[in-house]
Amino acid sequence: MEKTKVWLMRCGRPLEAARWEFLFEQGSKESVIRYLQAFQNPDGGFGHGIEPDFWLPDSSSIAAVTAGRILLEIDALPSDEAVQGLVSYLIGTPQVQPGMWASVLPETNDYPHAPWWHWEEDVQKTWMFNPSVELAAMLIHWAPAGSEGAGLGWESLRHALRRLMTAREMEWHELQSYQRCLEMLAPERTEFDAEMEYSFDQAAAKVHCLVLAVIDRDVSNWGSGYKPLPLDFIRSPDHPLYGELRELVHQNLRFYLDQKNGEGLWNISWSWGQYPEEFAVASRYWQGILAVERHKILSNFEQEWHDPSR
Repeated sequence: MEKTKVWLMRCGRPLEAARWEFLFEQGSKESVIRYLQAFQNPDGGFGHGIEPDFWLPDSSSIAAVTAGRILLEIDALPSDEAVQGLVSYLIGTPQVQPGMWASVLPETNDYPHAPWWHWEEDVQKTWMFNPSVELAAMLIHWAPAGSEGAGLGWESLRHALRRLMTAREMEWHELQSYQRCLEMLAPERTEFDAEMEYSFDQAAAKVHCLVLAVIDRDVSNWGSGYKPLPLDFIRSPDHPLYGELRELVHQNLRFYLDQKNGEGLWNISWSWGQYPEEFAVASRYWQGILAVERHKILSNFEQEWHDPSR
């Protein structure tokens, strides 16, 4: 971990360095929020490449969910300024159809971006409720009960849940959003059951079924391309599917260690195929993000599985 820390402090974004200190060195949440707010706009939303694969400075739903995940990571409170801004942004941003904030904006095309973030007509059909179902849960989590924000969250979730319960398969990033949504709302399952057409347990069972179907179980294939691995969903031993997929999860942990380079980092497995100079910058940012995320996962499993490199 020491090599990773040294690289982050020298070459990573200040945001990832602050997250590292918070997660592993008793750093303050205030430091994380300070660097996070560098990406926040006056409307309360986020932009400016906080998600390094698109450099749109304007606020967007994907940038909002990226920031929201970090705010959840540090247990940010509803009273925190960054959280209040995020809630205000979501309330004030029109949805493109019931329950959906636009996943990609036309303005994205005017700035360096990965090809999968390119806007075109009907692009929302590709993204569906990614990340809107997660944003709905964030509203419920942070907005006061009975408020406009909480009401919008429950109403948005109602539409997203109908899609989930009728889906036979789902693209794995959208499925991640559904899983993160349910993780956030687990403490609210009583209200969930009262508000929704389906129970929390029914929704969770459907997500688990889809996760089992989408995870790539061919270990020999993991080193090529960009595939949904067990640890993309089962990020701690507390996950309900850990018992069933225990050995596969351990193989994924070993794979992460085998892929780590001499600097304590992971190389990213994708490329843009365009904007070569900007991609070089983005890929370095991503290395910092992956370093934080993967060491967090490794730490989550250290009581269950021995990491020989630590």
